[in-house]
Amino acid sequence: MSDDAPPQDGPAVSSAWLAEQITEPSATGIAAAIARLVRHGDLAPQTRLPTVRALAPRLDVSPATVSAAWATLRKQRVVAGGGRQGTWVLGGLAVPRPARYENISRLWPDQTLNLSRAVPDPLLLPDMEPAFAHALRDPDIHSYDVVSISEPLREAARRTWPFETDHWMCVSGGYEGLLLLMRTTVVPGEHVAIEDPATPRMLDILDNVGARAVPVATDAYGPVPSSLRDALRHDPVAFLYEPRSSSRLGASVTVERRDELAALLAGTDTLVVEDDGLGELSAFEYHGVAEVLPAQSVLVRTYSNSHSPDLRIALLAGAPEPIERIRVYRQFGSGWTSRFLQNALAWLLLDDGAQAAVAHARTTYRERREHLVGLLASRGVQSTGVDGLAIWVPVRSEHEALLVLASHGIAVAGASASWTKPGPPAIRIATGLPIPDAERVADAVALAVQAR
Repeated sequence: MSDDAPPQDGPAVSSAWLAEQITEPSATGIAAAIARLVRHGDLAPQTRLPTVRALAPRLDVSPATVSAAWATLRKQRVVAGGGRQGTWVLGGLAVPRPARYENISRLWPDQTLNLSRAVPDPLLLPDMEPAFAHALRDPDIHSYDVVSISEPLREAARRTWPFETDHWMCVSGGYEGLLLLMRTTVVPGEHVAIEDPATPRMLDILDNVGARAVPVATDAYGPVPSSLRDALRHDPVAFLYEPRSSSRLGASVTVERRDELAALLAGTDTLVVEDDGLGELSAFEYHGVAEVLPAQSVLVRTYSNSHSPDLRIALLAGAPEPIERIRVYRQFGSGWTSRFLQNALAWLLLDDGAQAAVAHARTTYRERREHLVGLLASRGVQSTGVDGLAIWVPVRSEHEALLVLASHGIAVAGASASWTKPGPPAIRIATGLPIPDAERVADAVALAVQAR
């Protein structure tokens, strides 16, 4: 039996005893007391807790106060359950984790062909050595001054940024930027509109901040206007989407689609957040809503795939208020992103050799992607993926397809983690790294798509 399953014969504690252990009868005080009891071993795993209505009068508080404490503890994975099935203690204190994004790859045997992660090929990244040699020459390199972005990086990025803005922020990767935006924008319980399908980690982020996701359907040209119109009826605090080369369907927004979306969003209080995850590797031009509504939008562009994952750099630019909120929030921790890394990227963005390396990588990734698409097509297998580091293959049963490929020693990603609600079954196959024996892989995929 899993910890999440209701215990059949677990011990129970009385409301009288538990009330005596709680010294502060507020929602936060109750949650803190329960967590302390779990940490000290006074409440063992699978112990049943009193009902909300039994504990509330013992503490002289409303049932809503106890319910709020239980909700906090469930979010932190201290307790599980609720309602008629009751509430019980889990196995101990736990850190919230990105359940969709985390996978079991650490458990796979070494010989498994891992095609589940769309990552760049290290051999196609620009040479870092001259970039860091140049970065060390900055006279402010050891300064304790907190800056949102180094001046060299701002000037280098401005040359190719798709719209004019004076508001910039450098953060440690695209998903950190998205997490910081949501953490400083969303109040738990608020709605956030998000393209469907979306990246699993983005959906995990919405769960983490307590947002209620409102799906916006997507086609080959990005978010569908009629679906966004329906989502806006929920008065979402933010709208998240990928303006080009979406990592799931490879969709890129056209000028016409951009203008339709901008017309719907203009005049609302909804913050538009654009995730440009492929960045300079994209073969498509950027046509995002931020071009039209820069004061209402933030574009998040990462350089992990194009220049190096270990640079850990993404840039945010656009609306001043959300960027300022992030600047203030970061003072609790890192404060700023390393100037070594920022200035190394600045040099790479301007260097002819680095630009040529990125262009070569873009071509190579296209060739690898098209090669696998062609092999699948010759076997009667349809796939979607006109750009990026992966392709999307419809299947009859995602679960069975994954099992078939696993039996052939091949690991791919399932599509189910990308939908806010159950969507068409599919698998996602990474193409960024060279695929050894691609013919064998295509044969296995052709078998997998038929499984039901």
